[in-house]
Amino acid sequence: MLELLSRLSVLKAIQGGMAVELALSDLAAAAANNGMIGNISAAGLGFEGRTAEGFFKANANALKKEIRRAREMSKGVIGVNLMFALSNFYELLSVCINEGVDVVFIGAGFCPDLGKYMLGKKTKAVVIVSSGKGARIICKRYWRDSKYLPAGVVVEGREAGGHLGFSLDDLNNPKLILENLLRDVLQEVEVYADQQPIPVMPAGGIYTGADIYRFLNLGAAGVQVASRFVTTHECAAHLNFKMAYIQAKKEEIIIIKSPVGMPGRAIRNKFLDEVAEGKWKPEGCVCGCIKTCDVVNSPYCIIEALINAKNGKLDAGFAFAGSNAYRAEKIISVKETVDAMLSEYEAEKQRVSLIQ
Repeated sequence: MLELLSRLSVLKAIQGGMAVELALSDLAAAAANNGMIGNISAAGLGFEGRTAEGFFKANANALKKEIRRAREMSKGVIGVNLMFALSNFYELLSVCINEGVDVVFIGAGFCPDLGKYMLGKKTKAVVIVSSGKGARIICKRYWRDSKYLPAGVVVEGREAGGHLGFSLDDLNNPKLILENLLRDVLQEVEVYADQQPIPVMPAGGIYTGADIYRFLNLGAAGVQVASRFVTTHECAAHLNFKMAYIQAKKEEIIIIKSPVGMPGRAIRNKFLDEVAEGKWKPEGCVCGCIKTCDVVNSPYCIIEALINAKNGKLDAGFAFAGSNAYRAEKIISVKETVDAMLSEYEAEKQRVSLIQ
């Protein structure tokens, strides 16, 4: 992973793999072409399958297509964001390995036998955690069982968009800020320094080049940035989705309860208000996409809501968003976005040097 990070610009940034169908090959390739790790999200691709068997096949084929297309458009670093909670996780992991993606970012659960699949492979595996404890448990288990260690760790904090790896109480705990989480994870992976260096990359609420400069100087090997890339031309979201970010007020970015059993951060809209009032109910499970989804008690189908939103139908869906999504002002290219972050980075570097 350190070799991959060495190929990046000074920002050492990963473009977050945003589901559903937001981070596809256009966005990943553009990010990779601008000195980042470009990330494709595997979740929800091929939803037109509509049945479990049809969806899983379509999902794998669509992921393969997006990886190959990103490779055609970029010689940079291409990754895939892959949730362990997906019912066809292992099939999608095999696609990533067989297609030779540079790195898979695995979150939303703990894959107990990851070493069996990743040892000796070109593709690197980075695990996503929300605490030092999570990093400790994962590394200890992998090293004990197969003498395998993840190539890196993304520690995702409470300010991230989408599903969050925190309880509602944890979301209000002032001690669990990203800076503290980063420190804890750095301490845990240091135990394995003699076996293998494990770079740590914070995520969640990182929006500006100044944020990036600060975390790199706290010991991070890189950072992950997601929400800022939603309002780029290359993001696959419908204009209505992007405008939801641009028009959002800070207080409209709220915590919701997801059918998959986790809290999430999203932009409040009419659909979410109607969900809270009990006006939505799924007719049944259309594809069995998530292992943890409580179909019987779900107030709505999460994948249908997210696909609807991505396609601009926000009356029947909603936009996940990080805590700083309200800062979006206009739709610009990935290059313009990266250039702006580089300028912010250099300005912060200069500011810090003047006060030291």
